[in-house]
Amino acid sequence: MEPISSLCTPALVVDLDIVKRNAQRMIERFQKMGVQLRPHMKTHKTLECADIMTAESRRCIVVSTLAEASFYAEHGFDDILYAYCLPFDKVERCAALSEKLDLFQVLLDHPDALDQLKKRPLTNGRLWHIWLKLDCGNGRAGVLHSEPGALQLAQAIAGTEGVELTGVYAHCGNTYSCKGAEQIQAVAQETTNFVLDFMEKLRAVGITCKSSIGSTPSCSHPVKDMSKLDEVHPGNYVFYDVQQSTIGSCCLDDVAVRVLTRVIGHCPHRNQLLIDCGWSGISLDGAGKLPTGYAVIEGHPNLKLLSMTQEHGRVEPISGSLDYSKYPLGSLLTLIPYHSCATTMMHPVYHVHSGGHLLGKWTPTRGW
Repeated sequence: MEPISSLCTPALVVDLDIVKRNAQRMIERFQKMGVQLRPHMKTHKTLECADIMTAESRRCIVVSTLAEASFYAEHGFDDILYAYCLPFDKVERCAALSEKLDLFQVLLDHPDALDQLKKRPLTNGRLWHIWLKLDCGNGRAGVLHSEPGALQLAQAIAGTEGVELTGVYAHCGNTYSCKGAEQIQAVAQETTNFVLDFMEKLRAVGITCKSSIGSTPSCSHPVKDMSKLDEVHPGNYVFYDVQQSTIGSCCLDDVAVRVLTRVIGHCPHRNQLLIDCGWSGISLDGAGKLPTGYAVIEGHPNLKLLSMTQEHGRVEPISGSLDYSKYPLGSLLTLIPYHSCATTMMHPVYHVHSGGHLLGKWTPTRGW
């Protein structure tokens, strides 16, 4: 087996042992709580990692793009939830998947989206399976949980011929502003409470359906009341990243991805190194706000990835002068990414290894 140091750079490397460990921990965590884990595919977008996250069942997954949905459907996956508020330009493609799979599910947060589905009834007596997206404080998509319109929309879905209200879905992305397990659990508790309260309102008007919340921080530190939910839908946990370690979801040892880069220039007049990883190899996510800049440079706590252009990165010491003899041209540096979802999007292939020995390649799907 070739060592990862034999790769041309920049290269995204994935530690298979850490991936399996992260996936197994999440599976066991929610098995013990009696809650269905519906892992999100958006971080990796590969078949191999999906098999690991679903324990090779190829069932019960979440996707964020129709490209992912089609990719997984074509490779034998089923029970797929397209957890993105229904795009009107993609209704026909959603219908095709709904008519092909045993269970394809869509998400909406507006009455106009329900009207779009009414205009496209499915064939063979099939139903549109709809999840209602609730905003429980995240401030992105979703109808606000406390608005009368949320219950009215749920009732409209439940009362419409040809569709079924399958569940209520909330993303607690507001956990991403937390620091530490206590703050994460406070947000997870609040989101859970809002969803469970809404489920009570539904029951009061004779509606029963599933409930699901998710985010990697909340599912890494779940609260007891999450056992009252039907499902959870985290995704980033399979790779984790520096951002998750600063939030408190994991430690750096749990991060499964790295970007390998090489020193390509010495700039003593600026006290800097140049590396061959620019923003096209790791992304600008995180805006360089870490003490070490845009990434953590593994094994070199005094180095900072200060800035990047498309194909170049500027590295400088946090303090003192660079000893260039430690960083000869062509030498390897290892970057731990701030946000693995963004970094993986920069790479057409992932190099999978165990203990630094290459095992093969994973090829993600791309597009929308």
